[in-house]
Amino acid sequence: MKTYKYLFLLIGLSIVGCSDLEESPITEISPESYFSSLSLEQVEGFTSGAYAHMVHRNFMSREMTQALMYRSDMMAIGRTGAQERIDMDNFTVQADNALIAGGSNTYWPKVYQIIGAANEAIKAGKLLEEEDEAVLNEVIARARFARAFAYFHLVRQFGDIPYLGDETLLSDAVLAPRTPAAEVYENIIADLKFAKEWLPNTQVSRALPAKSAASAYLADVYLTLEEYQLAYTEAKEIIDNEGLYNLGLEPDFQSLFNSDKSDISIEPIFVLHFTGTADGDQGLDYQAAFTGIRSDGQYTNANGEPVGGGWSVEVPSLAVYTTWDANDYRRTVTFDDKALQNGVLRSYETFTDGDGTAVNRPHVAKYTRMGNGTSTGTNFRGSKSNYYMMRYAEVLMIGAEAANELGIAADAEAWVNRVMARSRAGGIITGGINDGTVIAPSAIPADFSGLDQDSFRTRILEERRLEFAYEMKRWYDIARRKLGATAFGPNGLESVVSTESGVGPGPKSFDPSRDYLLPIPISEILINPNLTQNPGY
Repeated sequence: MKTYKYLFLLIGLSIVGCSDLEESPITEISPESYFSSLSLEQVEGFTSGAYAHMVHRNFMSREMTQALMYRSDMMAIGRTGAQERIDMDNFTVQADNALIAGGSNTYWPKVYQIIGAANEAIKAGKLLEEEDEAVLNEVIARARFARAFAYFHLVRQFGDIPYLGDETLLSDAVLAPRTPAAEVYENIIADLKFAKEWLPNTQVSRALPAKSAASAYLADVYLTLEEYQLAYTEAKEIIDNEGLYNLGLEPDFQSLFNSDKSDISIEPIFVLHFTGTADGDQGLDYQAAFTGIRSDGQYTNANGEPVGGGWSVEVPSLAVYTTWDANDYRRTVTFDDKALQNGVLRSYETFTDGDGTAVNRPHVAKYTRMGNGTSTGTNFRGSKSNYYMMRYAEVLMIGAEAANELGIAADAEAWVNRVMARSRAGGIITGGINDGTVIAPSAIPADFSGLDQDSFRTRILEERRLEFAYEMKRWYDIARRKLGATAFGPNGLESVVSTESGVGPGPKSFDPSRDYLLPIPISEILINPNLTQNPGY
């Protein structure tokens, strides 16, 4: 066999600083046994480790999601506004913000753990001999997809970042300088192209990436880089082959957030699937708890008992609800504007009468609906939910946005109008107070037809805001299209700052010269002399 040089050995180790993490290794292989008995099963173990890290609270379940939610114009602070959340919401973040830097409950080191696990799998796979190429490369492709997925989040949030490839020495990693964002994107694209080549057309679970997931993320990366022809080509390839990839739009938008139907839907392309079991906060669903209404008993756990509501931590500003056309079925699905508090049915204007720590605003319902009937405990944390990282509706809208930029009006309209038609069709509410309520078809949202290029661009960004509300997409759209001055200006949805008790007077302090990027964590700079800070921090 080849010489086993420069292998990362423990997935649980942080790659860049943060030695106080409490994670345990995904595998329990000693260095000696690892070197002497490398197998495809062990490569699979390292790859699985990368995906296991994705369902930890420090990633999309809680810490990173808070940053993405609060920095959008769709979410505001509820009654439990810890300072790090308030600063994210108000764009007063400093380099020691507790969501991204410092102790064990931060997400910068967690993302690098995903990357480290993927790197171990990729390097180990390269060292295997006499394995079937297709079988081995499929495993490596899953690892390279995970690495690309992790870096795509980091580079959009922080810009230039340390890029740790599978050839990186562990001793070099802690001194790694920032890699230019353009180079990071080149590596992301290379990983996704490899994944697209070797992944199967379909998988048994949408929590495993298939060929369509790699292609969809390539389209997303190209859209972010304003490489519109490449984004269009990738999206069109998926759309033209939706049958081959077993993809399509879920006929009823509500079904995407129905725990009985989400696992069998063909719309999701890549999801994070939470197990509802705790392993050091790995596997628990926190978004349902964060977005749920205090003391709300309308949803039930796996035993049919009231879950007991959420924490009212992430609560949309009222304008998000009031400016959304009430005839749009997506609004009905997205929000809970009523609660059953201690047996009393209340509208959102009186939530605090039922619980003084609630917030008198409509709450997000996507996660509580998904957790309905699956949670094994209170406050939904034991829910077996799917978080949608990419679904087919987004591919259609990526393709439409790129087509518009290229002047291909026919495809642009046809693709986005499939998404609009689904919302107009209405459907049946499941779970909660309104369970079984039939929402009749309506004329909202209207088709895209005859718009000039600028008007189409403006509207599709708005429709993305509504279609993917609270699915961690909006901040990235604001950043890539440089919408901050408008989104957070005096006429924006969040024209006031957030405070511990909700919202207060005055505008947000969004600075376009600084706030499209987050600061590099000061804890990393202190231990790595080769790291520099982003402007303005």
